Amino acid sequence: MPIGSMAQGSSILERKIRYDATVVDHRCKLLKAEGSTVILAHQNERSFSMKAGVRELTISKGVLTFAYYWIDQPCNLYYWKDSNGNELGAYFNIVRNTHVSEEAVSFEDLIIDLLVLPGGDYYILDEDELPEPLHQFEDGFVQKALQMLLDRKEHILREAAVETERLWQEMKGLS
Repeated sequence: MPIGSMAQGSSILERKIRYDATVVDHRCKLLKAEGSTVILAHQNERSFSMKAGVRELTISKGVLTFAYYWIDQPCNLYYWKDSNGNELGAYFNIVRNTHVSEEAVSFEDLIIDLLVLPGGDYYILDEDELPEPLHQFEDGFVQKALQMLLDRKEHILREAAVETERLWQEMKGLS
């Protein structure tokens, strides 16, 4: 199905297939589907925290997640805003096999993540969870994807910040 024919505002499932084959589903709202990009949103149903070096980022219950998927890129992006519209951080997953249908966006998570805090500090997460060294893991695919992401993260985040603010303003106007 062409991405552009998806109905904006419809309910859609996000399906994350973890490396260990477990599945995590989130019910989301389709905000935009255009070209090779799909943007979904959902409110977090529970709080969670992530350690980033000596820092810890907590995403509270009710925070809005704007989720960006690209069918032609080895990553996706979660961009978090609180109820006042403040940016809380951004979180990239290294992924493969992103598929989009009218019912779901699915992807295979390849363990390594990149957390970017407001202000630009960033942290590579979960290297300790890899079954082998990063340069060998998935025949080097993950290391190459991570390097591409490190090279392009500022550009991706600038575009996502503008788009997320626009979408957040639209959503705020509807409530």
